[in-house]
Amino acid sequence: MRKLTIFLLLAFSVTVTFAQQKPKTPPTLKSILLQQFQNTWNQQDWFVPISQSLQGLTAQQAMWKPSDSSHSVGQLAYHLLFWNKQVLDKFNGRKPDKFGGDNNETFNAFTEASWAATVQQLEEVMKGLETAIKNSDDAKLQSFYDTLAHISTHNAYHVGQILYIRKLAGNWDAKKGVQ
Repeated sequence: MRKLTIFLLLAFSVTVTFAQQKPKTPPTLKSILLQQFQNTWNQQDWFVPISQSLQGLTAQQAMWKPSDSSHSVGQLAYHLLFWNKQVLDKFNGRKPDKFGGDNNETFNAFTEASWAATVQQLEEVMKGLETAIKNSDDAKLQSFYDTLAHISTHNAYHVGQILYIRKLAGNWDAKKGVQ
C-alpha cells in the first residue's frame, strides 16, 4: 500500500507539473534562426556565447597565443567581426568590405592597440544582426536562412577556440560556464 501511495503522489506531482507548463508556440524560421544567433552571441544556453567569452580580457591577454602557429583571442575576435559584418552588410543590402579571398587577412589585421575597438565593433555588428533577424519578414529570412545558420555555427566554433586559448592562458573563469 505504501508503494502505491508513493507512486500515486509521484504521478500526481508529474501531472500537476506538466499541467502548469504553458504550451510552446510552434517554432518558425525566424524563431529558430534568432535563437541560434542569440545563443552564439549573448545568451548562454548549451555553451558560452561570444559576448561572455571576451569579458574581462585585457588587450595584452587578447594578444597571447599558445604557439606561433595558433591564433590569439584577439585575432579570433577580429575574424568574427569581419565575417559577421560581411553577413550583416549583405543582409541589409549594403556593399560589404572588400575581401581579396585570403582568409588569413581576416585574422591578421588585429593589433593590441585595436582590442577595445574590435570588441566594441563586434558588439555593434552582432546587435545589428540580431535586430535585422528580429525585424525581417519571412521572405527575407527564406532567402538568407542558409547564411544565417552558417554564421551561427561559425561563431560557435570560434568561441570554442577562444575558450580553449583562455583556459591555456589561465585567464578563463570556469564559473562562467566551462570547466
